[in-house]
Parts: sequence; C-alpha cells; structure tokens
Amino acid sequence: MTTRHCCVVGLLALALAATRPAWANGTPQRPNIVVILSDDVGFSDLGCYGGEIPTPHLDSLAKNGLRLTRFYNTARCCPTRASLLTGLYPHQAGMGHMTGNDHGGNNPGFAGDLSPDCRTIAEVLGPAGYRNYAVGKWHVCNSVTQNGPRHNWPLQRGFQSFYGIISGGGSYFDPYTLCRDNRLISPYADPDYKPATFYLTDAITDHAVRSIDSHHREHQGKPFFLYVSFTAAHWPLHAPPEDIARHKGRYKSGYEAVSSARLERARALGIIDPDQKPAPLPVAWDSVANKEREEACMEVYAAMLERMDMGIGRIVDRLKASGSLDNTLVLYMQDNGACAEEQGRRKLPLRLDGPRPAKPTLPPRKPEALPGALVPIQTRDGFPVRQGPSVMPGPADTYLGYGKGWAAVGNTPFREYKHWVHEGGISTPLIAHWPRVIKAGGELRRSPGHLIDIMATCVEVSGARYPAGAPPLEGASLLPVFQGKGLPDRALFWEHEGNRAVALGDWKAVAMGPAGEWELYNLKTDRVEATNLAGAQPDRLRALVGRWEAYAKRAKVLPWVWDPPYKEYR
Repeated sequence: MTTRHCCVVGLLALALAATRPAWANGTPQRPNIVVILSDDVGFSDLGCYGGEIPTPHLDSLAKNGLRLTRFYNTARCCPTRASLLTGLYPHQAGMGHMTGNDHGGNNPGFAGDLSPDCRTIAEVLGPAGYRNYAVGKWHVCNSVTQNGPRHNWPLQRGFQSFYGIISGGGSYFDPYTLCRDNRLISPYADPDYKPATFYLTDAITDHAVRSIDSHHREHQGKPFFLYVSFTAAHWPLHAPPEDIARHKGRYKSGYEAVSSARLERARALGIIDPDQKPAPLPVAWDSVANKEREEACMEVYAAMLERMDMGIGRIVDRLKASGSLDNTLVLYMQDNGACAEEQGRRKLPLRLDGPRPAKPTLPPRKPEALPGALVPIQTRDGFPVRQGPSVMPGPADTYLGYGKGWAAVGNTPFREYKHWVHEGGISTPLIAHWPRVIKAGGELRRSPGHLIDIMATCVEVSGARYPAGAPPLEGASLLPVFQGKGLPDRALFWEHEGNRAVALGDWKAVAMGPAGEWELYNLKTDRVEATNLAGAQPDRLRALVGRWEAYAKRAKVLPWVWDPPYKEYR
C-alpha cells in the first residue's frame, strides 16, 4: 500500500471513529433510550429525593444509577415538553407560553404550536435507525380536534406509534383528547384496549410495555427511543380507591411536619446542603378549616405517584425480561415544580359542592362518545362532576387540585411553584440509569443541567447526526456527567409569563412577573433564594441580566408580549 493510500485509509478511519458515540470502545451497540416525564410533581416528592411517598422503583433506578441535584425544567408543562423534545429553549420551539392559540402575534416564540423549524428527538434518531414510540401526554400543538390539522401530532413528528392525550390534562377515568396514533378515541369504545377498569396512568404504562414488546417482536436488533410522558400527578386528584386507602392517615401531621421530615431526609441523602434553611411555608396547618379534606387531597396525590412508580417498575421489568435493560439509558424527570393552582377548590357556579348524589342526575353518555371538555360536566354514568371546598377528592365525579399548602411541601425546601422561575418552579430530579455505562451506584452529581441537554445526550449516545439546517442545539450532552466528569460553566435561561431568570455557576438573577425587579442570589449558600444580593453586588447583577437580554433577543423571547413592556436593565 502506498503512503498516499495509507493516509487516505487513516483519515477514513478517523472520520468513521468520529461518528461513533464518545463513550464507545470498539464497535458500539447503540443503546435504547427511555425518557420518562411526570407532571406537576414536586422536587421532594420521590423517596430518593427525601419524600415519604413510596417510590421503590424510581428509588431502585437511582440506587443503581445516579441523581442530579441541580437539574432544571422550564416551569410549565408544554414549554417543558417542547424544550425536552427539541433541545431548544421553549420560545425557539414556538412554545414560549401555552398551546391553544397564538399568544405572540408577530413573535413566533409564543405561537403555541411546535415550530416547523425545529426537530424532535424522534426525527433526529429515526434516520440513525431508531424506532420511536410515544405514550402519555403530548401537549405541544394547537389542534386537538378529530378533523383539524395533525402536522404536530406525534406521528407527524417522527414517532411510529402514539397512545395518550394530545391536550394538557383531563379525567384519569375518561380522558379528554385520548388518541391512538392519528385518531381521537373513547376509552370505552376502543377495540384494542379493554381493561376491567380504565385508569389513564395504567393505560400509559400498558402501552409503554406494549411498545417494548412489539419492538422486540417485530424489530429485533434495532434500537428504540421510548418517550413515556405520564399525566400523574397533574390535577384532577383521581386514583383507584385501593391505592388511596394505603395512604389513609399519612398526612394528619400537616404541612410543617411533612416538609420538615422531607428536608431532614434530603439532607441525609446529600440532596440538600445540611446548612440550608427551608423557604417559609405560605400556609399554616393550624389555619386550615377542613383538615380532613386537605389530608385527603395529599393522600390521593400520593396514591397517584405510587401508581405511576408501579408502572415504571413494570416498564423496567419488561426491559429486564427482554434482555435489553443493560444497554438502555433510562432518564426520569418532571415538567415543572409542584402546582399551587386552585383547580376546583373554590365554590363555582353550576358545579355541585358537596357529597355525591344518591343516583345519577344526568343522562348517561354513550361508550363511543368522545369527552367534550378538559373539565367534564358529568361522568359516563350520569353523575355530575363536583367541585368546591366541601368535595372529597379521588373518584371520577370529582375534579380538584391539592392547593398551595401541599405544593409548598412538594417543593421543599425551595420558593414558589409551577409558573415561576424561582427554584421551586424549575427544579426537578433527574435520575439516570444505564448499567452498561453508569457505574456510579447511587452517586449524586452536582453539575447544573437542563432539559435542553436531553436531545444533545440522545444524539451523542445514539451516534445520530443532528441536521445541519435545523436550529443549533442549545444543550450539552450529559454523557460526561454520567462518566463522573463535570460540564463546563455555561449560562442557563428562563422566561415564562414574564417570570425570568439566568443562572451561571453558583449565581442566579431572577425576577417575578413582567414588572418584577431583578433579584440576585448565590445558590451555593442560598438555594432557597432568601437573601437578595442585588443591592450589594450591582455589577454582577448587571452582567447576568445583560446575558439574559442577549439570550432573549436571539431566542424569540423579545419582542415582549407581556404588559408592561420589557425595559432593558440599566
């Protein structure tokens, strides 16, 4: 072989090696990837992050994998999903606010529909030979009607199959916009799925397991990407009665006691600095008038999370039984902080507040009828759906959230909730489990991470090519974190409903609402954001806000759609 030929062969070998995942030695076997997202769950709810709710299957993934202590979402459901699926900030994906209508006018960052310019993980992994499956909550498109456009439904965005809800929520016993592939369906007239009792969390689990089974049966040897987007534990508080019964009496001690116990466990686990004081709770248990109802709200919430954890255990068991768990990257995270929304908790006109009637008061609905609203008027059998301060949660004829007190407990020890970009609104657990690569055995990782990193991680570990013509990825691959290394310092950004923030290293600037003043915190010593250092360190604050403004201009956050208009920081 000539010298010239040797050089050509050598360059070709280098080029081929560059296309391999960075973690691989020799010829890589591409991993399966399972991304699990839960809904409206607090930072401290899981057992492995300090919670008392039984989550043994997630705890096991954490024990045999690793946990990030400082991972972030985008503070709200559909912006988070858009960011996770595309590796972009929400506004770049068209989801700066919510689905349903174009919020932005001339600013495409607030269109409320997944941008045609961005690519989903499925669209990037598909050309690399992956089969892509989605189950659960979609919530990144405007159109949710049977005859409307489907350009942003899952099958049009790279997935081979989908079962779940297209919209953002609904009854767990009769869900709004339930969909199989490209068609809305009634859970009571579905020839392909006939459980004894329909419950959405179980249906999501069952179809995730079906996806794994059908993949191994029909596409043996190909890797897969499975996106499991649970609706648990988003309101309404619905759970099977046998699950609720297991939690009876667990929350009699009230907000303060439960939060304090969580903080102590989180400190012992190393999740929270032992010297970190908790943010004050906004509601005192002694001030609660109907304690029995408030206890019941948290009992049902805990039952919903426990049921989801059982489902995750079934998914892991199926991966194990198929022989694919060892080379499957499983990632678990949450879409925002705990939810303080007052859904159904106040007296509402035209809604029954009180006990269930002795018999149905409305005509029953036919099995094939599709639910017509996110918050239904009645159940299938004709009982009115009840809301108000006297309603006890759990059954299909109720529709409630659990309120600010328990949401604050869920976000222990942080400030604020879903919607806001203080730590309580944007902090999520991240559990990573991949036996072939992650040998950490329950270790913690403290590098800051963000949902924008999920796409970059999937691209690197799969060996896929991110399209050159697509918007550049904003995130970084988490593979170095899995391998015990850190990530370089970088700025991370947020905006939702005028709430805005930028974090760089240990420092964070954050503002509440369109008219809110910028605040400054050192997260290393004050992650609960108790001591505002804006007045003491104006130069540092100005530099951070300058970074945020540069991001806002390039990432379609500005021009501002909120009132009052945004004024540059001086």
